[in-house]
Formats: sequence, structure tokens, C-alpha cells
Amino acid sequence: MSRKPPERLVTMGRVVAPYGIKGWIKVQPFTRQQGDLLDFPLWQLGLDGTWQSRSVESAKVHGATVVAKLEGIADREQAAALQGMRIAVSRDDFPAPAADEIYWADLIGLKVVNVSGEVLGTVSRVFETGANDVLVVAEQEKGGRERLLPYVAPVILKVDAAGGMITVDWGMDY
Repeated sequence: MSRKPPERLVTMGRVVAPYGIKGWIKVQPFTRQQGDLLDFPLWQLGLDGTWQSRSVESAKVHGATVVAKLEGIADREQAAALQGMRIAVSRDDFPAPAADEIYWADLIGLKVVNVSGEVLGTVSRVFETGANDVLVVAEQEKGGRERLLPYVAPVILKVDAAGGMITVDWGMDY
């Protein structure tokens, strides 16, 4: 077990309960596919800004959850101590996205500018509605408002993750 700063970590789920008596945990994934967590052999577990690194010894999809056995967790009591912890993985461990794709985690923190050059704010989070994904864009001023921008081609004109900016066709008064 080691501590790792939360830089470039992407939260993928949380520990919801111990599972059985041999140190397994039950995890609620935050990913679209429960099995996505199985692609990462090293998880970071964190609570209140403190992170610990754990190797995944074994894991499998179990209904809408994932059950996992982590290195150093031998019994139900140790597993119960992890309850409520967030599970994150290093962004550097993600496979490279296709040329026309981007991970949600890479959208967070990008500045959003409209075609008139007006800064709408910064992407604070992303969520899905079923029809399309939505960017939550927060103004920088204290007490600034949030805008919800649909992540669809007529609105999102260009995403320049390396340059830290998204260009949109969206008015300041929308």
C-alpha cells in the first residue's frame, strides 16, 4: 500500500460494502459498463483527500456492481473499513481515445468560448441525459451561473484539449 497524490486520477466508483468473509468488496461503478473497472489492475482508494494504492488480485462483474479482492485486504473487517471510499485510476492508464473521441475526464477544466470570443466559463462536470451528453459550464466569477450545453455537433464546434479550450455556438444570453 502506498499513498499517491490525486493528480490525474479519475474517479470510477466507490466501495459500497464488504462482500463475503474473505476480504472482498462490493463496488458501485460510475462507468457506463460495470466491467470497465476490470481493465485497471491498480486502484487508488480515497477518502477525505488521502489515497492508498491497491493492486486488484481478482475482480468480476456481479449484477450492477463489481466485486473485487484487493491486495492486503484479508477479511471482512478490513473490507468494511474501505466502505465509502472512492475508487480512482490514473488517467495515464487509460487507453488512447480514437481521433474523434475524448474522455469526459479530459473535458473537465477546459475553458468554453463562443464563436464571438466570449468566455462562457469552464467545464465543471459532464452528465448524460439519454439523448446526449451535457456539459456543465460554470462562470468564473464568484456566484457565477452555470450553463448546460448539449454535447452535440451543432453546439460543440471544436474541442482542443491540448490548448485547454472548447469552441461553441452558444450565446451569452442562452
